[in-house]
Amino acid sequence: MATGRNHRPATRSRGIPEATVARLPLYLRALTALSERSVPTVSSEELAAAAGVNSAKLRKDFSYLGSYGTRGVGYDVEYLVYQISRELGLTQDWPVAIVGIGNLGAALANYGGFASRGFRVAALIDADPAMAGTPVAGIPVQHADDLDRIISENGVSIGVITTPPGAAQQVCDRLVAAGVTSILNFAPTVLSVPDGVDVRKVDLSIELQILAFHEQRKAGEEAASADSGPDPAAPPVRATTSSRKGPDGDMPAVMPA
Repeated sequence: MATGRNHRPATRSRGIPEATVARLPLYLRALTALSERSVPTVSSEELAAAAGVNSAKLRKDFSYLGSYGTRGVGYDVEYLVYQISRELGLTQDWPVAIVGIGNLGAALANYGGFASRGFRVAALIDADPAMAGTPVAGIPVQHADDLDRIISENGVSIGVITTPPGAAQQVCDRLVAAGVTSILNFAPTVLSVPDGVDVRKVDLSIELQILAFHEQRKAGEEAASADSGPDPAAPPVRATTSSRKGPDGDMPAVMPA
């Protein structure tokens, strides 16, 4: 099975926009769920709703893959699963090394969804000598002193950093020097990498802060809406009935007192 060490996804050379690439995993997740339910075809509207995008954007994204569906039938689910998996490079085995086996690192090591999505946790690395040899998810933790050898022996091209922020840049530098060209960073810090190295950052605190912003805004809107309602202390509006001439005679009209 190919390790992925010398193979890069073809998306850039094919001119697929980064925004489209970012949505492909969403489509793949929705399509995989349909495949597991033995659904043979899906319309662009149904798939777009499942992926959380609009159907026009979905059709545009799929046009970059050369997939246009069939009018009145929709898209073939299994074929799209294959197409998107191929574009994302998931039809081959990608060895992954996790550096920093604390609570988060151990949780990722125990995550069972990697294998079914084209990734294999090939190595667990930690700087604590007491962790060396300790099995996590059936994989013995290895010491950070051996990082270069571990990366080379396992053909790792994707590194996952789950260390404290103060150690993240040093770990990143060592991974890059060892030949790692893609890094998933969970440490709450910005990493500096040379050209040719891709970094994706996952910062749970930032995501929570964004949600807090939206919660605060919603609370403010609700308060503003309540303030703009009728004043319960204001005197009630009294109405009197007057008469005015209409085309068919007298018409009652309700006027404020």
